[in-house]
Amino acid sequence: MAKTLMFMGTGSDVGKSLIVAGLCRAFANRGLRVAPFKPQNMSNNAAVTAMNPVLLKPEHDTGAQLIVRGKRIGSFPAREYWAQRNGLLPDVLGAFRELEADLILAEGAGSASEVNLRSSDIANFGFARAAKAPVVLIGDIDRGGVIASVIGTFDVIDPADRALIRASLINKFRGDPTLFADGQSFIARRTGVPCLGPVPFFPGAAKLPAEDSLALDSAPVAGPARSGRFLIAVPRLPGIANFDDLDPLRAEPNVSVIVVEPGQPLPQSADLILIPGSKATRADLKVLRELGWDIDIAAHHRAGKAVLGICGGYQMLGNTIADPLGIEGEPGVSKGLGLLDVDTVLGQTKILKVEDATYARTGDPISGYHMHMGVTTGSDM
Repeated sequence: MAKTLMFMGTGSDVGKSLIVAGLCRAFANRGLRVAPFKPQNMSNNAAVTAMNPVLLKPEHDTGAQLIVRGKRIGSFPAREYWAQRNGLLPDVLGAFRELEADLILAEGAGSASEVNLRSSDIANFGFARAAKAPVVLIGDIDRGGVIASVIGTFDVIDPADRALIRASLINKFRGDPTLFADGQSFIARRTGVPCLGPVPFFPGAAKLPAEDSLALDSAPVAGPARSGRFLIAVPRLPGIANFDDLDPLRAEPNVSVIVVEPGQPLPQSADLILIPGSKATRADLKVLRELGWDIDIAAHHRAGKAVLGICGGYQMLGNTIADPLGIEGEPGVSKGLGLLDVDTVLGQTKILKVEDATYARTGDPISGYHMHMGVTTGSDM
């Protein structure tokens, strides 16, 4: 087995992924075969990958779709999933032991101190105990209260879990690091393990793809089009998925991408309306109509302007979306926006594969992933 080191956080968004990614690169540059690993993740941004065995894709406030080793298992209310998730530990350990590497850097999820969920945990100490992985606990000084959050984590967790922690680490430090020397000493004395860092705040992290839809809260919102810019308007749907598809558009120097919040009209000045992917296509289509965005889209189309749908957004542009098996909720058929002569039927089978293609304009090779459920047919395919 490869040597393993696991990184957990005192809370969400403390920088676990960035620390793991940076160390993977640093060790790879030193000639080691390094593999990242995350036992369980929750996000509607997903891609096809050989790692990370358990994925939860939120469908509404109290439930999510469960994906294990790339296969959809079903949709479960949160309480039902938490009650049975320790049964997934063999799948997690199986995926972990298949990794071929000199070093595995594992990443926990959320907070390591969620003692109310510890009995069925597979994402943090439940995995670390089973894999016998030593742990580094990361605290975020940028949000304040880092001394209390690190020491408090040690105080509330089970002694056997605490014994796995080899060090704490202070992340996202701004300014003179010597000012935190006394804080490091205090944490080390109270926890009995070294306190590493502080790791400097890294502004470049803002350019990395976001994992959580909360990142859209800081995205530009609807307003007047900028002179000389190609304006793309994106309605923010409740179940928006893979919204990092917008990042390449934002990177274009002559393109302005705005996310339109519920209650706001899609701007008439937009050159393109882009309907994003969705984890709850029929439910999001219903919301789109309730907000009157279907009227805005129809007017935009009548004006001869472009409408683009990605994944679930593409399905919404068709005639119908049928869910006879209740994959996304109650079985039924929803009327689409009728801009494409296609019909979609959602099914149990999820297509997951990596695709290679050629960009027709330049002949350059490109690659990406193919991931969707359902079959779409019609003359506009």
